[in-house]
Amino acid sequence: MKGQDWYQADEVAEEYDDVRFSDGGRVIDRREREAVLSAVEPDDDTRILEVACGTGRFTTMLAAHGAEVVGLDISREMLEQGRRKVRDAGVDDLVEFMRGDASRLPFPDDHFDTVLAMRFFHLMDDPERFIAEMRRVSSDQIVFDTFNRRSARTLYTWILPMGSRLYSEDQVVSLLRSADLSLAGEEHDFVLPYGFYRSLPGVVARTFRRIDEAIGETIPGDYVASVSYWDARVPPEK
Repeated sequence: MKGQDWYQADEVAEEYDDVRFSDGGRVIDRREREAVLSAVEPDDDTRILEVACGTGRFTTMLAAHGAEVVGLDISREMLEQGRRKVRDAGVDDLVEFMRGDASRLPFPDDHFDTVLAMRFFHLMDDPERFIAEMRRVSSDQIVFDTFNRRSARTLYTWILPMGSRLYSEDQVVSLLRSADLSLAGEEHDFVLPYGFYRSLPGVVARTFRRIDEAIGETIPGDYVASVSYWDARVPPEK
């Protein structure tokens, strides 16, 4: 996995949310939460696995909607931040955090309704292996995001400490097909890449976000979007 040592550093875990989701980063956080809730629609009967849960942003949010959630991550430091977050939110009775490897998920087949993986696929050297494992433990749905090859992210992606793997739409469709998954929904967003927003004060970022959304509603804007959110489904048994 790209940047594994960097990701597990104590100081990275402690500063992760503040660096990425304060000031201009709030527009990213808001959009990602919206994308996850729109696809997953969590309720009291939903069992969810979040792979690469990090500091528990989505884990906490999904539990707050009543879902039972397992958050799995390779970093002990990130998981500790997540445990604090769910305790502060009063939803720790609905959440279990586990340290583990996404290529060997410690769960039986079809154990969860939904498997979620955000900010994950851009780090994977062998995405086919990981999506096959997520498919194995899901009885219904897999939700994930990718960074796009045709976007402005190509200009700086390899400078980042964790790097990035970029995808075309055809590659994602092929990835789903290889895991026996069907595409139920997709959304493409952020003509301006994440790194641009995080460098701005909140009020300035919100202004650019309105412009970005307007461009994104056009066909050219949609084509060069830097991020895609994917909703894949397990085919019903014959």
